[in-house]
Amino acid sequence: MNTAINPPANNKLSLEFVLHGLQQAGLISLQQVSQLQSRLSEEAGDDEHPLITVSDQGWQSATKPPFPLNMERITRWLAEKSSQEYFRIDPLKIDVAKITSVVSQAYASKLKILPVTVTETELTVATCEPYITSWENELSRITRLKIKRVVINPKDLDRYLVEFYGLSRSMLGAESESDDKSLSPLQNFEQLVEVGKVGEPDANDRHVVSLVDWLLQFAFEQRASDIHLEPRREKGKVRFRIDGVLHLVHEFPIRLMGAITSRLKSLGRMDVTDKRRPQDGRVKTVTPSGNEVEMRLSTMPTTFGEKLVLRIFDPDMLMKSFVDLGFSQHDQQCWEKMVDHPHGIILVTGPTGSGKTTTLYSALKQLARPEINVCTIEDPIELVDPQFNQMQVQPAIDVTFAAGVRTLLRQDPDIIMVGEIRDKETADVAIQASLTGHLVLSSLHTNDAPATISRLIEIGAQPYLIGATLLGILAQRLIRMLCPHCKKPGAVNEKAWNTLVAPVKIKLPKKTFQPLGCDECRHTGYMGRIGIYEALMIDTDMRKLINTTTELAQYYAAAKKQGMRSLRISGAQKIAEGLTTLEEIYSVIPPDEED
Repeated sequence: MNTAINPPANNKLSLEFVLHGLQQAGLISLQQVSQLQSRLSEEAGDDEHPLITVSDQGWQSATKPPFPLNMERITRWLAEKSSQEYFRIDPLKIDVAKITSVVSQAYASKLKILPVTVTETELTVATCEPYITSWENELSRITRLKIKRVVINPKDLDRYLVEFYGLSRSMLGAESESDDKSLSPLQNFEQLVEVGKVGEPDANDRHVVSLVDWLLQFAFEQRASDIHLEPRREKGKVRFRIDGVLHLVHEFPIRLMGAITSRLKSLGRMDVTDKRRPQDGRVKTVTPSGNEVEMRLSTMPTTFGEKLVLRIFDPDMLMKSFVDLGFSQHDQQCWEKMVDHPHGIILVTGPTGSGKTTTLYSALKQLARPEINVCTIEDPIELVDPQFNQMQVQPAIDVTFAAGVRTLLRQDPDIIMVGEIRDKETADVAIQASLTGHLVLSSLHTNDAPATISRLIEIGAQPYLIGATLLGILAQRLIRMLCPHCKKPGAVNEKAWNTLVAPVKIKLPKKTFQPLGCDECRHTGYMGRIGIYEALMIDTDMRKLINTTTELAQYYAAAKKQGMRSLRISGAQKIAEGLTTLEEIYSVIPPDEED
């Protein structure tokens, strides 16, 4: 191949240089090089970056074992070849306002560079042209900062040049709308009566609309389950909950935070002018990939203004099988036995955020057929599905869970889902519904499956009716899964394993895995969540125990005797499968399970 192998000093990367370098590194073959060059010579030339051209080929490396030569792998190779640091942008960790104030968009776009971090003494600049250095001295002189170069892939550079500066421009534009007005007073409790404050950007201003659009798109991309907008004294914080953990995403000036909150309230058909009382709303939107997503909105007045939380519900969760949700074969068999009954009560239990709603919706989705009438009463309706007849609790007009179930019973239902059993009245009508020939699914907040029976008795349900109607209980938790890109094998701690699974004897796994951390998982070591479950079938022996004098320990003993596999055993199976860690299991199992 006739090409120079020397680095292209102060020149753009050429395709020939990249291909030659990859071949020299043993990553691609001469045949692959020749085929690509032959094909490209027949096509009209363009200015596409050579890393994009190579990554689009879908090649596997010539190494053993082979790995995909995707954009990240090739960019890492280039960084190493040019003796520079590889940098993968994590938007959650970028201070957009700070970096965009150091270098103008015009200057950055002209040189194809992107500032990514800045300190008092150093500016880190990302580029996809590691051999062009002519701009360094000039930028150092302009900013009076030491320049540190890093290499990023060209697609990320093009995307974030637009996104970061666009976000900054929207923020400045929204603020400038009110620059000629007096500053609004602090939105704290003493001043909540001042509703439409002077100086606050309008919620329908195009800059505020752009900020909200960016915020939602960003949340979808980052797999966030919740968005928290939290006003503070001088700035408002935006946090995303990802895999159960909150991450600080951005800080907005307090005036902008109010406008963003108002925009979202308007989208959720909430009363924008009323900032003194909690409100609920919902928004349905479409992600950049074309998927429909529902969001539940909730506001709460706080010391410095309205706090808004958006809970994001992914409809794709309803399409997941029980195996995808984390059910073991034993759990799935127990569940199928429960729902195979024409009438009775099935309860799904666990704390808030443990995935109960997803399990209930997934079950209803699989049970729903054209010949079956599925009705729900929820507070609020979290996911709208055309196969169900869904009703929402509205206490203001006396539509409670109990009243809702009574209404549903007059609607000729086959299956009834009650969002949550909170009190004696709801428990009683759910029991009556099951006694009159309906299958009732509901949720309850308890630590584990056996404790659910005691909880039902505590809220006032009659023990003999519980025994007559209760089919089974499913307790669950969500655990973080190890990142598949970076998890590393670790030594098996036999003592810790035996403590976890005791008194059941489960074979020690040959190896376990530990979190390491990489760019894919934001250096947390975890990516995504899965459920662990505890299925308790209510058999004849268990029914005999259900009374006001039975102690909780007796329920536990009976459950273990009938073969119930506890949450910790379910967690141990996930460890043995290499999906999670011992520490993660102990962080979610209830205290009673640990003793």
